Amino acid sequence: MSATAVVPSQGPVSEDLRRVTVVSWKAPIIFGVFAVLFTLLPLLAPREGNATFRLTAGHELFAMPDLVVPANGTAWVAAVLLLAGAALSTLLTSRGRRTPMWLTIAYVVLLLVGFLAWAAAGGTIPMVGLLGGALALATPLVFGALGGVIGERVGVVNIAIEAQLLAGAFSAAVVASLVFNGVLANADISDGAAAAIAGTAGVVAAMLAALLVSLVLGVFAITYFVDQVIVGVVLNVLVIGVTTFLFSKVLAPNAALLNSPQPFKAVAIPVLSEIPLIGPVFFRQTVIVYIMYFVVAGVAFALYRTRWGLRLRAVGEHPQAADTVGIKVARTRYLNLMLAGAIVGLGGAFFTLASVPAFNREMTAGAGFIALAAVIFGKWDPIKATLAALLFGFATNLQGVLSVIGSPVPSQFMLMLPYVVTIFAVAGLVGRSRGPAAAGKPYIKA
Repeated sequence: MSATAVVPSQGPVSEDLRRVTVVSWKAPIIFGVFAVLFTLLPLLAPREGNATFRLTAGHELFAMPDLVVPANGTAWVAAVLLLAGAALSTLLTSRGRRTPMWLTIAYVVLLLVGFLAWAAAGGTIPMVGLLGGALALATPLVFGALGGVIGERVGVVNIAIEAQLLAGAFSAAVVASLVFNGVLANADISDGAAAAIAGTAGVVAAMLAALLVSLVLGVFAITYFVDQVIVGVVLNVLVIGVTTFLFSKVLAPNAALLNSPQPFKAVAIPVLSEIPLIGPVFFRQTVIVYIMYFVVAGVAFALYRTRWGLRLRAVGEHPQAADTVGIKVARTRYLNLMLAGAIVGLGGAFFTLASVPAFNREMTAGAGFIALAAVIFGKWDPIKATLAALLFGFATNLQGVLSVIGSPVPSQFMLMLPYVVTIFAVAGLVGRSRGPAAAGKPYIKA
């Protein structure tokens, strides 16, 4: 992170201020470390054969030929380019300039392509399946990250994302199952219409359940000034315990009625779904994924372009100043925290209405904490947090794909990769990470 100091000068008025910029060496060091570590792969563990990247799934307007590259040769080319990128970053830093974002993006892409080519030697990577699966795994993380961004932007640290996801998943499964298997069981409508109605009811129930969890968080954190981190941790433990108990005592014995929701089916958008590679990944998805696209765009626009976003950010940065201009701090925090909870609830509904059509104990498996890491990785920005969540989903899905094609990379390494990336990112790869000034601090009106 670059720091800027203003130094007075003895020159004329036009030169009365002189800016001295001190740049950080974090990016060049991290670039260099990753480049050296990656170079060790083709050097110490060379892989013979070719790596094949399959770019089509068979539903596109036209077929794209498979991309076949020499595994070890591609890894060496990537290693040389990575070392060159590290050298360029070092040169820029030595001249007092920051490492540009385009260089960071190019570096990450080269690292990814080189690693995939090396790991897939003698095998074929289905890119549509890899990217589509990554998007599916990232969907609840994106909703959780958006809820975390809104909560922290308004001044409340939302550690309870895990609880909101789990409560949403549980409620969606139970309500959707009850509506389909009970309320609409004898109704004179088609199964498809009944499933759509039941699924909609499940989504609404998930949003309300997560909203309720966020409301409890707000009562303790906003009204009674209890430490927000402690309240979030307690809510996580509480919801895990309650849902586990209800699953064992209520859902498991009555699974046919209470835990067998009809999942949403993938809907292909005409024309767009037939675009090679991009179409099957982004436009052959369930309705919850399509809702996610609009929610991401809506939150990103509203946060920076509307009065709502301005007030939200003002309360999160300087609540006392916001109070002096007539903004009701407590009310603003409550409303936005409940909005954040409802958005996270959509991610919970995805677990049981799109991913796995049944609720299982602790099925979120720490997704709320990964979403919280995405908030920090994305520097409290909705678009960047979404990209971070997509990166985590990609790393998780890559583990499964590499195990299928027989890659020598241990599965445990791929599972820990999202957390390692987060540590390096927060340490300085993406620059300084500073949350909203008032996040986690209760506002006591003077």
